Amino acid sequence: MENAIRLTALSKKFGTVEACRSVSLSIRSGSIHAVVGENGAGKSTLARLIYGMHRPDGGTMEINGTPVSFASPAEAIAAGIGMVHQHFMLVPTLTVAENVTLGLEKKRLFFPLDPEGSAESIRQLSLKYGLAVDPLAPVSTLSVGEEQRVEILKVLYRNARILILDEPTAVLTPQETSRLFAMLRSLAGEGKTILIITHKLDEVLALADTVTVMSRGSVTGTLSCKETSKEELARMMVGRSVLLRIENPPSTPGETVLSVENLGFRTAAGLVKLEKVSFCIRSGEIFGLAGVEGNGQSELLSLLWGIHDRSGQLSGKMLFEGADITGRSPGEIARLGVSLVPEDRLKHAVVPGFSVAGNMIFGRHREKRFHQGFGFDRREVAEYSRNLGGTYDVRCTDHENTPLGALSGGNQQKVVVARELDRPGLKLLILSQPTRGVDIGAIEQIHRSIIGARDQGAAILLVSSELDELIALSTRIGALYQGSIRRIFSPEEVREGRKRGRPFEEELGLSIT
Repeated sequence: MENAIRLTALSKKFGTVEACRSVSLSIRSGSIHAVVGENGAGKSTLARLIYGMHRPDGGTMEINGTPVSFASPAEAIAAGIGMVHQHFMLVPTLTVAENVTLGLEKKRLFFPLDPEGSAESIRQLSLKYGLAVDPLAPVSTLSVGEEQRVEILKVLYRNARILILDEPTAVLTPQETSRLFAMLRSLAGEGKTILIITHKLDEVLALADTVTVMSRGSVTGTLSCKETSKEELARMMVGRSVLLRIENPPSTPGETVLSVENLGFRTAAGLVKLEKVSFCIRSGEIFGLAGVEGNGQSELLSLLWGIHDRSGQLSGKMLFEGADITGRSPGEIARLGVSLVPEDRLKHAVVPGFSVAGNMIFGRHREKRFHQGFGFDRREVAEYSRNLGGTYDVRCTDHENTPLGALSGGNQQKVVVARELDRPGLKLLILSQPTRGVDIGAIEQIHRSIIGARDQGAAILLVSSELDELIALSTRIGALYQGSIRRIFSPEEVREGRKRGRPFEEELGLSIT
């Protein structure tokens, strides 16, 4: 079988950092090939080199046996390559259909695009591949999971023969992931080539034909998925044995910290997002929230953090240690001892152009320890950032001068999680997809830290699309569907699911699909 992609000694530097070091790799036509590695291993850089987003400093690339040197993604697209990015490339003010067809209008000067026809084609494509989304909906109104579906539709709409998917299941539920895998297998069966970058080793073994492991910019090995294991891949990635499921001893919950009573939210247009949501979280307890994204999780977190749309209609109450916090600002809520890891770090948690150290102290920048005279104590800030970054394995050599945006997505997520988990006086920790895009070694550390915060008395709300994560960490789990909590699983039910070694997907599935 011929190679769809062949890379020979491909290299790329960013300043003094070697993102890719003499990478040689062959990907067979019609196959599903996975690339795995720790955050900062060079996986996304490799994908961007193939897609024409970066120009290599050395080496060669062939597509279907023809030497190529792409100067832009437009040239890669013309060569039949499509890419689904880890960070979405969508225009919020445009509709789904407009985003999918964006850029194609220039190619049809005498036969302009038919907006209605395009929308219908996109609707049919979304139905065919189980990527349900309204073509006429503005992207600004979509959940993170729905935005991911639009990115996949963009590639399929252009009939790409080679598909590059960077963390494509990061925002999908198991049901959505299963549908995506079926679609990818079907596409491979049609002769298309799939290159998938993921941290989820179970998915690699379930989906891919071949897997390549990268470490610090270099390829350390390429294996047949039929002849390897999750444990072997983890060792190759991290360089040590990794606990694939963290130990979680029983907790002893205390007093109620957060109480949500009949919470409802209706948009200014009258769309119901939340309806009579009620639950409570005690100190020393992790309350997990399961459900397909787009069923009210984003609205619930926005209300709890005080950043919801004020033009909407809010009902019910949110009580923190008995005091009503409904309608309070994020600053007021944070000062009570509440910390948040949001679902979209780029929108709500970081400033990519600021330094790693600066991002590490956001929300804590008024603390005396970080000040000297009328300004910041740069030495203290840098030392704090380096020490905390070391604990969470943030791959950065110069925290003071490196912009956060220069780090990989997984390392950016580590900065946010480390910062929020380390806040002093923490009483309520709200976590939305805390390990999204994070490598398997760092997931182990983050899970340990979450359990540690619980054991120190914090009440924790954990929103995750990863049922394994919910089962491994949660004391109780609520299933959210169409803005309502349809069922809350007791500690006994959760412990039973943990004993089975995998989540009770059927029981949860009945509640959330």
